[in-house]
Amino acid sequence: MTTRTIRLDSPQEALELLGEQDAQLRRMEREFGVQMYLRQDIESSELSLEVKGSPARVEKALRRLRHGLSLLRQGRAAAAPRAPAGLAPVSLNLPPLADGIYRSAFGALVRPRTPNQARYVEAIAKHDLVFGLGPAGTGKTFLAVACALRELESRQAHRIILSRPVVEAGERLGFLPGDLLEKVNPYLKPLYDAFFALLGPERFRIWRETEVLEIVPLAYMRGRTFEDAFIILDEAQNTTPEQMKMFLTRMGSGSKIVVTGDTSQSDLGERTVSGLARVVDILQGVEGVAIHRLGEEDVVRHPLVKRIIRAYADRENR
Repeated sequence: MTTRTIRLDSPQEALELLGEQDAQLRRMEREFGVQMYLRQDIESSELSLEVKGSPARVEKALRRLRHGLSLLRQGRAAAAPRAPAGLAPVSLNLPPLADGIYRSAFGALVRPRTPNQARYVEAIAKHDLVFGLGPAGTGKTFLAVACALRELESRQAHRIILSRPVVEAGERLGFLPGDLLEKVNPYLKPLYDAFFALLGPERFRIWRETEVLEIVPLAYMRGRTFEDAFIILDEAQNTTPEQMKMFLTRMGSGSKIVVTGDTSQSDLGERTVSGLARVVDILQGVEGVAIHRLGEEDVVRHPLVKRIIRAYADRENR
């Protein structure tokens, strides 16, 4: 990893170069696979743009930035460089999503790896409420995170809300050390891992601190409404029917919800009905709702994971 810096003359120049709400900055980050940060020196008030990534990618991004600055400073047209077709908001309806869903901070292009995963991503693009059901390793959470970041980048959502049930809910949560985020950190770590891999550590930290990414334990959602947000509820098989109803009714205008879970792995106990299993029956066929099932054939982890899932299924069938 290398870091290079370009000095900017004024806030107006930064705005013209990077776009409204840093829209052009984000496009260039995705195009070149780098991270960019606009800095201002506290004492001198000087502005600078920091570019971080592999040496080759940083150099390519710097060439684009210098060219843009040269045009601006010569008084030429200040139009931002045109983003490649795969970077602008695109239709996710075109299997096999050749343009990909999202380019990570490390340059990797995220895309569905099976036809069924492609249909899952398509369902997320077309519907405001999607249930992604399937065993471990099918990509249901990771793809939902990639879709959430895509919508954020294209300004279809203004923030991302992450939630997960804490099975030990209520009283135990209060006895864990630290503030709220530290208490729920062990339960939300799988979601953190996905965002960490796609955003990189620094951007993840900044977005979390500024609540572009907001972590809300399920128990703390009552009474809130989330507008213009992409909301992800993970491990939903561990919700009760009452919790699931409460969660779904938090949805405000302009928002989208993706609920992921595996109904075969509920930790609620034999006597407690899973809210995920029940809501799937209740909302089957409701307009605007998509229920998508991923299976053994969609497992993209170690090959042994697929065999383990098959072995358990065979045992249950016997």
